[in-house]
Amino acid sequence: MYLEAKKLRPLCRGAFFIVNDRVDIALAVGADGVHIGSEDMSYPIVRKLLGKGKIIGMTVRTLSQAKAAERLGADYIGVSPIFPTRTKKDAGKARGVKLIRGIKKQVKIPVIAVGGISLCNAKDVIRAGADGLCAISAVVTKANVSKEIKKFQELFKS
Repeated sequence: MYLEAKKLRPLCRGAFFIVNDRVDIALAVGADGVHIGSEDMSYPIVRKLLGKGKIIGMTVRTLSQAKAAERLGADYIGVSPIFPTRTKKDAGKARGVKLIRGIKKQVKIPVIAVGGISLCNAKDVIRAGADGLCAISAVVTKANVSKEIKKFQELFKS
């Protein structure tokens, strides 16, 4: 994973490079931050390791978890899973865009929608108030990944 992250880091010019789960890898490659889930290291420990200048995102599945992540100091939250997903087997039950709307009403940090997002349902996620989204299968399974990413970026412009 380290070697892959080391190759990816320079490709992220003009974009944040966030490593999922692995604080050690994030530190080793000079990533902009790390994203942690409920089974990973706790936020206070991750913040202590990374310092104040790095981004920490947290996965949440409920409104109360979103509020708690904001109180802890998370820079953003990843709400997951919004739709059924096959990418992460233990993602749990789909939450739907209603959860995004509820969270956006009560937290001020950015909300990133994760799980089962495709070009077919991404507009629903954006209309619900998501500040960003993560579409893994809808992008990495395509022949031209860059072209697919641009399609999602265009949705935020319209």
